Amino acid sequence: MNREVLIKSTISKIMQLPDKKIEEVNNFAEFLLSKIDDKIIQEGMQKLSYESKTFDYLNEEEDIYTVNDVKERYR
Repeated sequence: MNREVLIKSTISKIMQLPDKKIEEVNNFAEFLLSKIDDKIIQEGMQKLSYESKTFDYLNEEEDIYTVNDVKERYR
């Protein structure tokens, strides 16, 4: 089924429902849309943090300590 046919079928079924059930369908549709919005926001935040140069200095920092600085070694 293509999108238009599915939408028309859904609308015709909703038109047959009592008012209380139409409210439930509306609430469920709002819930689904909010999940999509949350996912878009989360992906945007992940992209921004991944592309951020804020912590690049950590990659360029020299190692202060080496294995030779360890006083005790566990076997």
